[in-house]
Amino acid sequence: MSLITSVRNTLVPINKAGYPFIAGFFVVSLLLGFLWEPLLWIGFILTAWCAYFFRDPERVTPVDDDLVISPADGRVSSIAHIVPPEELGLGFEPMLRISVFMNVFNCHVNRAPMRGTITRIAYRAGQFVNAELDKASSDNERNGLVIETAHGAIGTVQIAGLVARRIICWSSQGEQLQAGQRFGLIRFGSRLDVFLPAGAEPRVSLGQLAIAGETVLAEFGSEKGPTLGRRD
Repeated sequence: MSLITSVRNTLVPINKAGYPFIAGFFVVSLLLGFLWEPLLWIGFILTAWCAYFFRDPERVTPVDDDLVISPADGRVSSIAHIVPPEELGLGFEPMLRISVFMNVFNCHVNRAPMRGTITRIAYRAGQFVNAELDKASSDNERNGLVIETAHGAIGTVQIAGLVARRIICWSSQGEQLQAGQRFGLIRFGSRLDVFLPAGAEPRVSLGQLAIAGETVLAEFGSEKGPTLGRRD
């Protein structure tokens, strides 16, 4: 293996959606550097952070239609039974909702939690309150996908946060998704909610760190019951 190949395999790829922002940070850094040299180095540090923010590493996803995989990197901030947003068309009965909060240092590429077909995409404008707050699910700007899976329809909702001001979804209605497949991105801090029908049991605990495309959030068809976590 050549040195160039080794370096290429070590570096984490950057999602193309981040190229304009990285270039913008770099140009502004140069301009500020003409005014005062320390600003140049501060700008370069921020440019490096921007490149880090838009990283898009490869993930190894479990292949099992009974598993619900985390759609986002971040911390499990809520596990509860909540009525899903009306625009998803999933009814008015509470469903198991597992929320993953992403801070500005998490990878923000979003991935499909299960294999299935997108039957609905519903965008709704809203506020930009802290995405960790429970009311963010109903008040904030959001974009929801309904995916028809082997266990029925599930909802995956991208929620803007206090800093996030742009939800990106590059999938379309009718598209077939594989579990762990990239479907969108949210810029600069946000949250993903997954709504699951009866039969799903949580496999994570509050506060647990999740990895998009790899961490199992929930499982269908298991008789083990919900996972109980502890903090030492």
